Amino acid sequence: MIFNLKYPNDVKAAYNYLENLEEHQVRVEITKKSPIRSLAQNRYEHLIMGFFGCEYGLSLDEVKVDIFKRLCNRDIFERERINKKGKSVKYLRSTAELTTAETTLAIERFRNWASMEAGIYLPAPNETQFLEFCQREIERYKEYV
Repeated sequence: MIFNLKYPNDVKAAYNYLENLEEHQVRVEITKKSPIRSLAQNRYEHLIMGFFGCEYGLSLDEVKVDIFKRLCNRDIFERERINKKGKSVKYLRSTAELTTAETTLAIERFRNWASMEAGIYLPAPNETQFLEFCQREIERYKEYV
């Protein structure tokens, strides 16, 4: 069950639920849920990655994995776990798992890297005309992105 402790009714329901579980003397795990990234952030993130791909000559997947996740934001995305054979394996988190704060940081790092290292300016979320231009460019080159 998920409760939003910002709302008094949810707080009351959470206590009632916990009391019920206590009566049954079961084991429980309480996990804090951070806010997930917004749909607007998701659209913006994919738009600037797609535009970067058009300008740099990479597919969206190459930009997302190789540049956005591995190069610019390794500390946010790269994780390690032990596989069934007991060996350490590195993997990349999904962008869907990020909080809004992590997404904001990852996007800012990507924009800075694109500008400083690749010489490609990526628009800010409020640069509507430039974002519309990016969308047209992606459409124009969609078979390559």
